[in-house]
Amino acid sequence: MATRERHHQLADMSADAVLSFAEDQHAARQSAERAILEAAYQWAVLHSPDALPATDKRGRERAKPAGAVGTPRITEHAAATFGARIQTSPYGAKRLIADAVDLVHRLPKLWAGVKAGQVRSTHARHVADATRELTADEAAWVDAEVVEIADGRLAWTRFEAVVEGKVAAASPELARAKEEAAAKDTFIRRSRVDKHGIMTMTIRNHAALILGSEAGIDATADGLKDQMPDATKQQRRLAAFALLTNPEAHVDLSVGPVKPKVLIRVHCTPDSAIARMESHGPLTVEYVRHLVEHYASGVKVQPVIDLNQGASVDAYEIPAKLREAVHLIHPGDTFPYAANLSRQVDLDHQVPYAEGGTTSTDNLGPVTRTHHRIKTHAGWEVRQPFPGIVIWRDPHGAHYLVDQTGTRRVDGNHAA
Repeated sequence: MATRERHHQLADMSADAVLSFAEDQHAARQSAERAILEAAYQWAVLHSPDALPATDKRGRERAKPAGAVGTPRITEHAAATFGARIQTSPYGAKRLIADAVDLVHRLPKLWAGVKAGQVRSTHARHVADATRELTADEAAWVDAEVVEIADGRLAWTRFEAVVEGKVAAASPELARAKEEAAAKDTFIRRSRVDKHGIMTMTIRNHAALILGSEAGIDATADGLKDQMPDATKQQRRLAAFALLTNPEAHVDLSVGPVKPKVLIRVHCTPDSAIARMESHGPLTVEYVRHLVEHYASGVKVQPVIDLNQGASVDAYEIPAKLREAVHLIHPGDTFPYAANLSRQVDLDHQVPYAEGGTTSTDNLGPVTRTHHRIKTHAGWEVRQPFPGIVIWRDPHGAHYLVDQTGTRRVDGNHAA
């Protein structure tokens, strides 16, 4: 049904008809997800290294089990082409294929339910992922225990809890090992800055240590009441945290903490009230001024690089100025549907330097090491007809246009 026609039909529907329509579409979506899961398994079958012609060595040496240990192997980069067709990254496609293979070879009851339309693909995939470290017999036991409730009758969090319990019961030794590993998995980690310039710090450690630290923060916060009479309790706790972790910090929130040396890249343009903090998101120019005034120990203004004028060097190595220009043109990984926005990626010569490709903004694009290897070894081709516009061709002839707006399929009727 065409989109415009559907809009007209919905506008004329009664409440009961709208509900029936939504129910039918939900069923169609569930059916489509099951079909894609079945297709993912067939893709794995077609890309067994044993299915390759004897003269084709692609992926033979690095082929790995498609799912859990003991499942059939799949060629290394097979997931990339499948993922692009369903608008997901190679990593996402690899996980989908792994789940499908585990369902077929280790969870036959859930797989039969998926094929019969009785088990939701999302629920089946969750069990496949949760049982990947179990033996085949242990996974089969979980399969039999949860298949009846994998049809959506339970709220998702309740279903997760049941599966978690069954997995632990299937292998108490593995559960114990995971507990021991969790006890060692302690860290202090900061999140990305949100769109309002606020960051979260997560501390993971033993409960006794966290509770003791919290008591110390509360005690210090209580001692700040006279100095911060108008502050809320949470503001005093944050000031206490700053004092305990950085004794030179100011407790006056209008002054701000001591100014450490931290590199923050902020991109500003004179005609916009919004700036962009690189790798984090947009900020108002007023907030940038606040950052500079209260937090910045120094500001370095970089010269504007004219991205309309291509830059190049007569060498394979990429100097810093050219690398910066490429990053500004391509702020993220240029592989179809890739998500990486880091600067810690490869800058790929799209036409290889050894084949006459230039070291220039017209021929360089950032890709992760995995996507670089896919391009080099798995039959993908890439060209950049204009700076910032990248065209990829997969081994089966599909084309994808990647620019700063995202990825679009550009083959005839598939253009979207």
